Amino acid sequence: MGIIGASRIGRRVIELLRPFDLDVLLYDPYAAPQEAAALGVEPVSLDDLCARSSVVSVHAPQLPATHHMISTRQLAAMPAGATLINTARGSLVDENALLPELASGRLNAVLDVTDPELPPPDSPLYDLPNVLLTPHIAGSLGGELHRMADQALDELERYAQGLPFADPVRPESLRHSA
Repeated sequence: MGIIGASRIGRRVIELLRPFDLDVLLYDPYAAPQEAAALGVEPVSLDDLCARSSVVSVHAPQLPATHHMISTRQLAAMPAGATLINTARGSLVDENALLPELASGRLNAVLDVTDPELPPPDSPLYDLPNVLLTPHIAGSLGGELHRMADQALDELERYAQGLPFADPVRPESLRHSA
């Protein structure tokens, strides 16, 4: 399993994978080797992650440096039958490079986001049997809204009591956080 991006969502996915017997690879240029070790993952290059993973899950931020970070070379390196999951931002995957891989049936995809955000009505993504399109609203369903509200209220309570935040957002991490 390859995880691209170890900010909040990527770390949560890694945590959810822990009970399973999986080798988890991580590509994140901002994660130090000791962070990767603490997460229980193997830090690798992006190309190595794509070549070695049956499933690649994208959780990187949208930055100029991440635009089309998954392109022809990375997709070609993925093993036949591999699945690309993108829940981050559509612009991180070069859709023009992805479509031939999907149309041939060599790769599968679960796309929570696309570029453009809503595929045009004539997009082949709608008809390919190896593509699952989902609306980018997972954080707005089920118990997630309640958990987010509870966390925000807990942090406000800590602030009112003069305590440090339990889960601070640090300015230095904003430029590369997803």
